[in-house]
Amino acid sequence: MLIAGKRLTKPPTPGASISGSNAALKGKPAPDFQLTDLDGNHVRLADLRGKAVLLNFWATWCPPCKIEMPWFVDLQKQYGPQGLQIVGVAMDDGNAHDAVAKFAKEMGLNYPVLLGDDKVADQYGGVDALPTTFYIGRDGKIVTRVFGLVSHREIEDNVRAALKQGPAVAQNSTPAAGAAR
Repeated sequence: MLIAGKRLTKPPTPGASISGSNAALKGKPAPDFQLTDLDGNHVRLADLRGKAVLLNFWATWCPPCKIEMPWFVDLQKQYGPQGLQIVGVAMDDGNAHDAVAKFAKEMGLNYPVLLGDDKVADQYGGVDALPTTFYIGRDGKIVTRVFGLVSHREIEDNVRAALKQGPAVAQNSTPAAGAAR
């Protein structure tokens, strides 16, 4: 089945957490990657070690993605001082920088937005549906993966679980913070 340019080999269950073959990711180190933010900076996931990371794969054409983004803005404000870093990975096809930048500005995103690619998606077991969100603990290990739109409450519960996993570690920098501002 082809939906908006994304091939679905297995229809995801909205709100589904790690199960089946995806369960292999739970507790494993989150694959490191380097992507470019909207300002042209190179950002590596490893640079965020010591923070809990909400890694959200999304696209400008994805209505459920648009619904959860204001929640992410609020959660970044609320939990950022406790060590949460939300990172958006835009999966728009082609040369979408300008469209993604305009969208991020209109949505008032207060967290870094990176320009994603299939290579990074493949590292995370494939991102066949959007939104797909990974919650990564302070120790860099995947706490859970969620397909589709879920409630604000479930997102916040997953954020809290990620904040509890692993000790906080001093960081040298916060790359791309505010890249979408």
